[in-house]
Amino acid sequence: MNHQTNFIVREPLLDPKQRVIGYELSWQQNGEAPPSEAELEELIGFVAGQLNDEDGGWLLGDKVLFLQAVPAMLSTDALFDMPPEFTVLTIQSEVLRNPDTLAAVRGLRAGGVGVALRDPDPGLFTKNLAGTASFIEVRFSSADVAAQARVFAALKQSTVRMVGRPVATWADFDACAALGLDAFVGKLHLTPRPGNPVKGLNPSQTIILQLMQMVKQEADVKELENTLKRDAALSYKLLRFINSASFSLGREVQSLRQALALLGYAPLYRWLTLLLATASTSGYSPVLMETAVVRGRLAELLGFTALGKGEAENLFVAGMFSLLDRLLGLPMKEVLETIQLPEAVVEALLTRGGLYGPYLALAEACELNSNLVSSLATSLHLTPLQVNKAHLSALAWAQSVAT
Repeated sequence: MNHQTNFIVREPLLDPKQRVIGYELSWQQNGEAPPSEAELEELIGFVAGQLNDEDGGWLLGDKVLFLQAVPAMLSTDALFDMPPEFTVLTIQSEVLRNPDTLAAVRGLRAGGVGVALRDPDPGLFTKNLAGTASFIEVRFSSADVAAQARVFAALKQSTVRMVGRPVATWADFDACAALGLDAFVGKLHLTPRPGNPVKGLNPSQTIILQLMQMVKQEADVKELENTLKRDAALSYKLLRFINSASFSLGREVQSLRQALALLGYAPLYRWLTLLLATASTSGYSPVLMETAVVRGRLAELLGFTALGKGEAENLFVAGMFSLLDRLLGLPMKEVLETIQLPEAVVEALLTRGGLYGPYLALAEACELNSNLVSSLATSLHLTPLQVNKAHLSALAWAQSVAT
């Protein structure tokens, strides 16, 4: 396990309301060869070990993980360490022609493990398919929607859910939703939903930015309290945050002033950063906000050992703000005019250069299935194991954050 040579990359799965319902995890290969049976088993074992907590259970909340599989590993011990209701194995449809493989797949389904069929044979689309598969991965093409609608009609009669891939544009997303598909995989998490007239900061975000500036200047707690009181929802969120289980105060904090004093400047700035990226009321996809949170935390974790806590906090800000242009519908240069940030953070956001840029670029590459993952990690002296641990930790942390 300590000699991993592959990197985990992820793709989000969206539902028709653009919410993230899970992630497809795969190994980033250094060569062209597909992952071996042993490597795929290692992926499942590693994921199970990182995301199953003895006390807290499944750390991804209600998120489902799709993991690539081959017939030889369908009975691997590592599978028993994964929660079946949140585990989906993706296999090629053609392997079901082997009676032994079919029996193994049906055994997994009987035990509650999900199975997604890739490149399915239309002949399989029968009402009896539910005992074999929980998902069918369908290749979406906008070229012949009518023909696809006829194929999908049979699937709609069963309990099997359909996952569309690749869904590259919001127009394709809408077409898939109209066809009755249940989930979608594509690069939509990096693309604002078009046609929305709202641009720039909403009132809540304006107050958050003002508070961030005040925190940087270490303004008096009373001044912070007075500014915070201008937004009732923001005040409520701060009290809910300080009273959350993560603080374990043992008593309820009811005063804003007390909450601000207990929190301190650095944690308050971090919380406001998180809130700014998730306070968008412009109708952009929720997946964009979740991606910003994961990216910020991943960049922070990647740089923590080499750069230390203070610099890692700046990496968190850089990662969170790296999608703010899309969340706000503004060019990044305009976004950066609204808030004063350290020069190294600005450089990372504009050019991916400087001290923080490579860490931010690596965090991005992990969500793009980019072939730059390995070279970026090597340049930062990070091993696959270190990057993979940070990646899964960031995914889990994003689910635990309540804003």
